[in-house]
Amino acid sequence: MSKYMLLFQGTSFSSKSPKEIQVLRDYLYCVNTDGMIERVVAPEDADYQSLLDTYQGTDSFHRLEEGQYFLPGFVDLHVHAPQWAQSGTALDIPLYDWLNTYTFPLESKFSDLEFAQKVYDDVVSTLLANGTTTALYFATVHKEASLLLAQICASKGQRGLVGKVVMDDPEQNPDYYRDADTSAALADTEEFIIAVQELAKTTKQGVYPVVTPRFIPSCTDEGLKGLGELAAKYDTYVQSHCSESDWAHGYVKDRFQKNDAFALHDFGLLRDKSVMAHCNFLDDPDAELFADTGTAIAHCPISNAYFANSVIPVARFHAKNVEIGLGSDLSGGFSPSLFDNIRQAVMSSRMLEDGVSTSLPAEARGVPESRITVHEAFYLATAGGGESLSLPIGRIQENYAWDVQVIDTRLPSAKLPIFDENEDAQDIFQKIMYLARPEHIRQVWVQGEKVHTR
Repeated sequence: MSKYMLLFQGTSFSSKSPKEIQVLRDYLYCVNTDGMIERVVAPEDADYQSLLDTYQGTDSFHRLEEGQYFLPGFVDLHVHAPQWAQSGTALDIPLYDWLNTYTFPLESKFSDLEFAQKVYDDVVSTLLANGTTTALYFATVHKEASLLLAQICASKGQRGLVGKVVMDDPEQNPDYYRDADTSAALADTEEFIIAVQELAKTTKQGVYPVVTPRFIPSCTDEGLKGLGELAAKYDTYVQSHCSESDWAHGYVKDRFQKNDAFALHDFGLLRDKSVMAHCNFLDDPDAELFADTGTAIAHCPISNAYFANSVIPVARFHAKNVEIGLGSDLSGGFSPSLFDNIRQAVMSSRMLEDGVSTSLPAEARGVPESRITVHEAFYLATAGGGESLSLPIGRIQENYAWDVQVIDTRLPSAKLPIFDENEDAQDIFQKIMYLARPEHIRQVWVQGEKVHTR
């Protein structure tokens, strides 16, 4: 038998650049024992036929059926795993009230590991079924339950980046749901980091600990400083919320006389492995600081429609070389699907460009050059997410992980409207982006292992 663990044959769509999709029609993808794409072989290449002859008829060979396509697995840069239990409810009240009335009471229940197991099992399976192969998770303040989430990602084969949330300010957090005090928060975080780094040694796809101050309003200065020091000591990822809404942005300005971005940076929390959720209210110096430090934005378009009081200027930040990926923000965003968030990202950007107040003249109504295309939104969900995490994921090309979803456009119960058998591949791609649902995702692979089949 030849040296590749797996050989796949079929047509794939992957981002060549933010605005351009690469179509590899009927290529071979050679996946090695580490689950990496070692070679991509075109039909006209010299050894295409000999590879086919060697692998066909073996368990290592997988050929797509007519009407099926490979897409890279999605990278979800912002998921509140415990909030899956309330997804789709209570979205019509302001952020501050939503947190205190619904979200904190729910998250406090994760001290019960049986309850945590039930919800976390389900959210990881659900995200895999929606094509999400890598997820950046907020857990809760509970060290044990947060470790349980990392263990579930490891066992189900999802690449999970998991944070034990820190909420150490007794003034700002409810008594029933917070860290006991700052020193306990930092000690628990350090123990969590060490435990997840140990767990990672047993996984193929990788799990990673993430330093996670919930957001500045939840944390003391001492807590934020200590978390920055832990991130440096263990070279971990960092995540938080940044300048999400009028209230959150204004709170930090009042407390520090500076914007979120600069306050977080002062505590050592902006680094190449940092991903900050939302960031709708970043000004130009904030965006430049993100670009300089390598900090990425998790853009959460569905959630933003409910809680951010604004539309994020994605095109402007991209022009400043800020790395951006896509996030679902369960449950501030109701959908576990990045397909839904791709669509909303495009629609929101169009509304920002055109404006929404008809009492203004057309030329004064919107923000020019704000729209993004579906190609760009797909890039955010795949390659942009990979770049944001500095991992070789989100593209179907050599030296990237074999993280893919198999999309079936001819599903009898939900056929996509493709009536011309010579339909242009770019048009098929757009139909998949706008019309695919979970039932179209027939298989999901992470790091060369099949983790979901329908």
